[in-house]
Amino acid sequence: MLWDLFCRVIDNHGDAGVCWRLAADLASRGEQVRLWIDDSSALGWMAPVGAAGVSLHRWPTATQDQFDGSPPQVVVEAFGCDLPPAVIARMAAQSRPPVWINLEYLSAEGYVESSHRLRSPQFGGAGAGLDKWFFYPGFTIGTGGLLREPGLAMHRDRFKAPPWLARHGWSPLAGEQIVTLFCYDNPQLPRLLGTLAASPTLLLVCPGPAQRALDALPLPDHLRRINLPWLSQQEFDHLLWSADLNFVRGEDSLVRAMWAGSPFIWQIYPQHDQVHAVKLEAFADRVGMSIGPLAASDAWARWRALLSAWNGLGPWPDADSPLPELVEHFRAWRAHLLAQTDLATQLLSFVAEKR
Repeated sequence: MLWDLFCRVIDNHGDAGVCWRLAADLASRGEQVRLWIDDSSALGWMAPVGAAGVSLHRWPTATQDQFDGSPPQVVVEAFGCDLPPAVIARMAAQSRPPVWINLEYLSAEGYVESSHRLRSPQFGGAGAGLDKWFFYPGFTIGTGGLLREPGLAMHRDRFKAPPWLARHGWSPLAGEQIVTLFCYDNPQLPRLLGTLAASPTLLLVCPGPAQRALDALPLPDHLRRINLPWLSQQEFDHLLWSADLNFVRGEDSLVRAMWAGSPFIWQIYPQHDQVHAVKLEAFADRVGMSIGPLAASDAWARWRALLSAWNGLGPWPDADSPLPELVEHFRAWRAHLLAQTDLATQLLSFVAEKR
């Protein structure tokens, strides 16, 4: 089928990252995808070689007809990006309208299961008479699942970190743990450095706020820092697979950290009305419920305290990082997620049903 996938980039790279991964995943399964995006600059380093079956297009304008090709069978509106009226009118004019999907943001909150796959009939405007369907990614079998391309788990298991790190010049010294840092601006960063410095640590720092903030901070003893360039999505996965602990942010890097199977700390996108606090708590609760008796461990309690503190929602814990004890917890969480059907597979099944 031909898919039109629409994406608006708000103020970070996550929207583009999720949409590109979805487009490439669908195309790898034989679909044809046109990705319509208002700012494709980040794709220059995220996906420098593109992907067979995916074509890139500028966001449509009200005065410009950019639809000279075939009409789509599926239209995906990513994250409620509001399609231009001309796009909706073209959908309505098709003799067999496309399946119109609003792909929502990832959340572990309870409403996701009850809202997933809901129909939204359009009663007015250019799309009157059409149906839009809400599709929610998530962490349970009652949701749309997570992006996971075929063969990912096998590639992860076969990956060898030492030669990859050596090839880039990022090898740890004897006795060093490897920690990656990808974050928004975060006033808790000095406290984090003190916690990590309790053990010899190689800190691999992604571009953006983390590198800028560290430039102004003294680096404690036992902490060694390497600044990274922007990495392609595949190389970013390799980075996460190589680390003992990953600090990630937003949605795309969170999901990739979960597939890595190593301990991670997530910085959720902060919202002025503190809604993010509820979302973070729901996520931690969901992971805890899924890992069973492991959630009763002291290490897990310390992980939750560090997660809350890193997001500015609780006091900074006095205890050392629980990293050495957490590997089993996050492997159990990954196994729980791997047992569920991935997002692209569910989308394909949903579209087949609705067409």
